[in-house]
Amino acid sequence: MSKVSYYTKEGLKKLRDELNQLRDVERPRASEAIAEARDKGDLSENAEYDAAKEAQGLLEMKISKMEEVVANARVIDESQLDTSKVLVHSHVKIKNQTNGAEVKYKLVAQSEADLKAGKISVDSPIGKGLLGKEVGDTAEIDVPSGTMKFEVLDIWRE
Repeated sequence: MSKVSYYTKEGLKKLRDELNQLRDVERPRASEAIAEARDKGDLSENAEYDAAKEAQGLLEMKISKMEEVVANARVIDESQLDTSKVLVHSHVKIKNQTNGAEVKYKLVAQSEADLKAGKISVDSPIGKGLLGKEVGDTAEIDVPSGTMKFEVLDIWRE
């Protein structure tokens, strides 16, 4: 079953650009590598040919998966987001109740996640735990190191 993912216009454009790069540049390059390896003689003992065919298979699998993601992608108009609770593309400020640290995140689709830029996936444990919470709510989130408690301090859109 296909999973719908929500993207910003920029995020979806980046995804489509990457898919086009794979189709228009990497696919012909893989075909050329196979042709070059084939020209080197007996295919039954040609490791270079086997490697090129395997690389092509992996590339085709990646292209297929990306085509499915793009086909199921939906663009969110961030100006229409409800800021009363945490949703996909919400900006949220949370406080770790164990150490008092405050952190700001934007919840995004998995392919747009970039922790250094403050973007976490809605599919991550913290992202899942925050979805649907309102300002003042406490989210108890199971992470690999145990259970963490975060208080939602603020929700906004940019």
